[in-house]
Amino acid sequence: MQPTVRTPGDKRPETKQLVTIRAGMALLEGELAVPQAPHGLVFFAHGSGSSRHSPRNRIVAQALRNDAQVATLLFDLLSPDEEQIDVRTGRMRFDIDLLARRLIVATDWARGRREGERIGYFGASTGAAAALLAAAVRPNDVAAVVSRGGRPDLAGFALDRVRAPTLLIVGGEDYPVIDMNREAMAHLQHVETRLDVIPRATHLFEEPGALGEVARRAAEWFRRHMMPKQ
Repeated sequence: MQPTVRTPGDKRPETKQLVTIRAGMALLEGELAVPQAPHGLVFFAHGSGSSRHSPRNRIVAQALRNDAQVATLLFDLLSPDEEQIDVRTGRMRFDIDLLARRLIVATDWARGRREGERIGYFGASTGAAAALLAAAVRPNDVAAVVSRGGRPDLAGFALDRVRAPTLLIVGGEDYPVIDMNREAMAHLQHVETRLDVIPRATHLFEEPGALGEVARRAAEWFRRHMMPKQ
């Protein structure tokens, strides 16, 4: 493990470690960051691209460590070779079953390191569907889910089996995705669910202050559902 580090804007020291998780023949790389005395671990799930290097994901992850006092694991659901295939075809990012299996493997990996640790999922794009499908498969393992500009509708019938409190965050100008999230919310009937629409934000939340609002709301949700009850 790397030594304790402090990055600009941090409220407390944290440790960071590069990890590799084996999922069948694939090796998935990630960055595990742990603040002092964390209340749980939040996995970041993105269906395409190199999730652990995403500036948007890293900003949100830092906010979660600071404000929700949870550890974060930014990792890639696809191996480097699979990412190259996906860049050419766009196919693997829509293989929700595959992405969910990878997330479950990572969850089991974390369970093997610290049994009993509370788990949360932060999903973006098709990674949100994978997070909800994984949460449906492992209802006793997942304490909360947050979706950012996600496609939760792609989780299909699994939505009826989700038991983790779920926050859906979409941009106010992202009209098709708003409708898709409302459709998914109608099937999340057995768990606390909320749809937050960020005014004037587009799909990538690139507008001034939009991503900060995503991070604030996600941190509040995870803090509420992952911190020990007083």
